[in-house]
Amino acid sequence: MPGIAAVIVKIMPSSPDTNLKQIEQKAKQSMEEQGAKNISFEEKEIAFGLKAIMLKMAWPEEKSTDIIESKLNQLENVSSVKIEDYRRAFG
Repeated sequence: MPGIAAVIVKIMPSSPDTNLKQIEQKAKQSMEEQGAKNISFEEKEIAFGLKAIMLKMAWPEEKSTDIIESKLNQLENVSSVKIEDYRRAFG
């Protein structure tokens, strides 16, 4: 039985003026297409009005995390993507 990983991804927008809700919507759609479940978002203050998007999701363990980074980096108005936490989920 394949396992599930709990993943937290930090998405940095290209500017403080970027519409974060639009990025969240596109990120959710992109990750669901790859098999992610229970997707949620949280905005985190960085500095000087810039906010990062913290994406939390359940990710199929058998899939590479490279997929996450490559798909999210392709989104419009995304400056960078970094996996902040990856751990096996139980239950």
